[in-house]
Amino acid sequence: MSATTHDGLRVPARPRVRGRAVALPRPEVAALLVLAGALNLWALSRNGWANDYYAGAVRSMAGSWHAFLYGSLDAGGVMTVDKPPMALWVQALSVRVFGFNSWAMLVPQALMGVASVWLVYDLVARRFGRAGGFIAGAVLALTPIAVAVSRHNNPDALLILCVVGALWAVVRALEDGRVRWMVLAGALVGFGFETKMAAALLVVPALAVAWLWAAPRNRVRGLLGGGLALIVAGGAWPLLVALTPASSRPWISGTSDNSIWSLIVNYNGLGRLDGQAGGPQGMAGGGGPGGGGGGFGGGNGLFGGDPGVLRLLNSALGGQAGWLLGFALVAGVALVVSSRLSRRDPVTGWVLAVGGVALTAAVAFSSAKGIFHPYYVSELAPFAAALVGAGAVRFTQGDRLARIAGPLAIAGAVLTELKVLGDNSGSLSWVPPVLVVVGVLGAGAVAFGPDARTRNAGIAGALAALLIAPATWSIQTLGHATNGTFPAGGPATAGVGFGGPGGGGGGFRGRGGFGGGNFTPPAGANTPPGAGGIDPGMTGTAPGASGTAPGGAGSAPGANGTAPGGTGTNGIAPGAGGTTPGANGFGGRGGFGGPGGGGGAFGGNSASLTSALAYIKANGGGTLAVSSQSTAAAAIIASDADVAGIGGFSGRESAVTPAWLASEVQLGKIRWVLADDSGGGGLRNDGRTGSTTAMAAVQSACKSVNADGVTLYDCAGQSAALAAAG
Repeated sequence: MSATTHDGLRVPARPRVRGRAVALPRPEVAALLVLAGALNLWALSRNGWANDYYAGAVRSMAGSWHAFLYGSLDAGGVMTVDKPPMALWVQALSVRVFGFNSWAMLVPQALMGVASVWLVYDLVARRFGRAGGFIAGAVLALTPIAVAVSRHNNPDALLILCVVGALWAVVRALEDGRVRWMVLAGALVGFGFETKMAAALLVVPALAVAWLWAAPRNRVRGLLGGGLALIVAGGAWPLLVALTPASSRPWISGTSDNSIWSLIVNYNGLGRLDGQAGGPQGMAGGGGPGGGGGGFGGGNGLFGGDPGVLRLLNSALGGQAGWLLGFALVAGVALVVSSRLSRRDPVTGWVLAVGGVALTAAVAFSSAKGIFHPYYVSELAPFAAALVGAGAVRFTQGDRLARIAGPLAIAGAVLTELKVLGDNSGSLSWVPPVLVVVGVLGAGAVAFGPDARTRNAGIAGALAALLIAPATWSIQTLGHATNGTFPAGGPATAGVGFGGPGGGGGGFRGRGGFGGGNFTPPAGANTPPGAGGIDPGMTGTAPGASGTAPGGAGSAPGANGTAPGGTGTNGIAPGAGGTTPGANGFGGRGGFGGPGGGGGAFGGNSASLTSALAYIKANGGGTLAVSSQSTAAAAIIASDADVAGIGGFSGRESAVTPAWLASEVQLGKIRWVLADDSGGGGLRNDGRTGSTTAMAAVQSACKSVNADGVTLYDCAGQSAALAAAG
């Protein structure tokens, strides 16, 4: 393009500058993003390494592309973690850029939580308006477990983002019938599968039904496109692992046959629903005496309470995501009745998708018999929040259905909150009267209000009162470290865990890291803040002389244990020692304590590990194998030690064979073995063998050496004898 000047010369014309105004977010969207960002990012470094198991893997994956590709806990690629690696990929890439620190690992998680809030806002606002979207986004942002998992390095933050994104894409597809939205939805479910496997598939049935019933066009093409995208996105990594020779990749943690398909179908699949070794049905002696049953959930049985209709409201789960379930349930039913599931009603597809996913997750979580941790309900939270936002708008319309269902929804929410508060006695004791009074007034305004302003005020007032408790719990989450294996929202006392048998076998309680994770690195090693101590910001310290093995003299499970567990050499030393309630011992935010007298995390003896690593460093180096990956993770975090856990998370999940271990020795991946790290800790008698067979073969085939009083086994050149011993 050129222009002619007055003297006839042609010069290039000045390009036209096209200005485009920067679109600022709507005020309510900006408010939601600020709210979610503040809750997810405030004092985030307080959480330290969060879950040591995944933090150790992130450090290894950030330093080795081989470990990165396969999701290996150790840099040498001996054994993977028990989940697919997509969430850890994000964290490891961040660590590669910003260094290995708490912020680099956790900020991506927090931002995922913020993004999920925005998606929930938009998928509701698209059908029910900005007010509905704001309510839904606020409910999710103020759900305690949503805050907790967004401040943690477990895979759940990415899982939630993926499944909410898939639902959002389907809602878009239902508007215009475009296949590309279904392809995006399928890809996002596939990425969710690469994050936490079968948990992501809970959304598939409802999304498929909603599309087939309510799609304006392209029903078959959309379903096939979405399904193909799911298979490609979700199957890429498992296929890679399946096609890689076992000798060229890590053992698949959580399996007895080193098969990725076993991990998918059993450990992270049907086993979670039907029951599995290591789950509640297999935990002999899991809860200790006193306190009413011990175990996870403070008296509700193990792992989130017993299956049943009211499981989502028990003391383990209710305070995490159960506050507004009564409102969400009535809202879903009302939307179904209102739309009559007519294909001509645009609400039909929306409620089939959103309500169907919420119902599927609620039924699955209520009936799961396998390993079920309370933070799993974070996957239900966004769908329940969406129903609350949609229902709130629908109940202000003033028709007969709204005047009946609106008060019922408010009453249902008040009842569920009273149940949750009742199970958490002493927490917000002034709230129940407020709920009852405001609930009655709000229900009356909705049922009998003469105009929209009155009905709107009734709904707004009721929801404001109903959000007091979850908002308070969400804010309280920021006041203490949300770390350890099981993130939980709310006050520090809301953590869940094992109650150990009196005077004996160890177990979990509270939010902290691992007892065996109190690893003391060899002299001169660099100890990152928070790696060895229980609370973030502490440096590694030697195991306390006065350990805090759980139980003691009648220490009730789920309470702030105050009786020392004797003089266990690997107990948790809170502060200067002793067991002050609420400190870093078993009653407060302590971590896993080993058996009194010497266990550490799941049997990992940190003093033995320290001595072993010092000896190995002075005698040629090489990888040290221990039973528990939890023990290995603590050493990796503290000093990037060359340690591999060969028995799985606790030492019992991966049934490795002597032949496999012999192969690892022959390949040079493992040389040394600390065989007195028995694994299992408090998880005894659950039917799993883990690394015990391989460790027995080591003791009979490999050369024992004395490492400062610790028996260490040197397996160099002993692969044939090791295989024969098995």
